[in-house]
Amino acid sequence: MGFGINMSKAKDIHRDNIREARKDKLAALDIEYQRATETGADTSAIVAKKNALRDYPAHAGITTAQNTQDLKADWDTSILGDKPRQY
Repeated sequence: MGFGINMSKAKDIHRDNIREARKDKLAALDIEYQRATETGADTSAIVAKKNALRDYPAHAGITTAQNTQDLKADWDTSILGDKPRQY
């Protein structure tokens, strides 16, 4: 009997990594949103980006991941940017 990966803990760590990665992106989008509202520009694209970042920790790929490779593959660079170094 060998030691295995605690997938529950791995998923929690993955979610924490997502939260860390999105922190600066959300702050930048908040500024972009504020500037857009000041000029009366359309904010729908900004809101969609913010919602995608907020919703990502609940992404179905995390829940259904069977191993750490699945979690690593779940990282969407188009939403979250570059993967953390440990990936």
